[in-house]
Amino acid sequence: MTATTTTPAPTTPTPAPPGRRRRAYRALEPGPAGRVARYALLAVASVVTLFPFYAMVVLSLKPAAAIEFPASLLPWPVDVGAYQEVLASRSILRWLLNTTIYSVVSVVAVLLLAAMAGYAFAKKRFPGRETMFWSFLAMVMVPYHVTLIPTFILIAKAGGVDTYWGLILPTLANAQAVFLMRQFIQGLPDELFEAAKIDGASEWRMFVRIVLPLCKPILATLGVFVFLWHWNDLLWPLIIGQSGDMRTLTVGIASLQQEQVPLNVMLAGSVVAFVPIFAAYLVGQRYFTEGVTMSGIKG
Repeated sequence: MTATTTTPAPTTPTPAPPGRRRRAYRALEPGPAGRVARYALLAVASVVTLFPFYAMVVLSLKPAAAIEFPASLLPWPVDVGAYQEVLASRSILRWLLNTTIYSVVSVVAVLLLAAMAGYAFAKKRFPGRETMFWSFLAMVMVPYHVTLIPTFILIAKAGGVDTYWGLILPTLANAQAVFLMRQFIQGLPDELFEAAKIDGASEWRMFVRIVLPLCKPILATLGVFVFLWHWNDLLWPLIIGQSGDMRTLTVGIASLQQEQVPLNVMLAGSVVAFVPIFAAYLVGQRYFTEGVTMSGIKG
């Protein structure tokens, strides 16, 4: 007669009562002195962060001959002559147009290509998918400056110097954007795509009607970051835009330092360059919050 041994069934831990959890959370909260120290630290960090922007705006509103520290950091008197000179300058307006075209077109193209590539890498099965994805992601480890000379040679031989397409095309293959889109799309339930296939939806229709609407938070977040990268880009526009009419704002403002332009005019140009970035953040802020609070899709 053989003895049989029974394995005890695993027991699931009993969750703590709500009252005990609340007491544990309260024990982790800082006391009055800790809260005061935390708010003081946050206030100091806020002042340190905002002071350069405050100084930039205030000094841009001063007459050129009246800039002297620290008296010029007071918000009065106000003189908008620098902004009138900036907005009346044909060069500044041309640089603003070039930067807008460079940033907006790049954002649309990068998001579209990254979403399509992320969808393919996340939901499609084809030979060599993982090898292709990780090889493409390895581009992140290659320093940007190493690829500048070969990229410029290729664009120059194709006739892209001092052109918009030569400025935009090399920046469209964004490995970080593809990686983020792939990780986000992987979290979408496969049942949605299976149901769409049963209904006879094509691949393009599934991408447009399912993937893009559900990816609004990550698309908005990526869009703001890509817009910021291109708007502040200096090195590639400096190399590819060799004429004054093809300069971007960052290149143009940097060139003003060599022309002995007054400080208030240079700072006024910097404020003009900063406003679109701030506006882009305000537009995408709602999607930032939605991306943080969205926990997923439940069937």
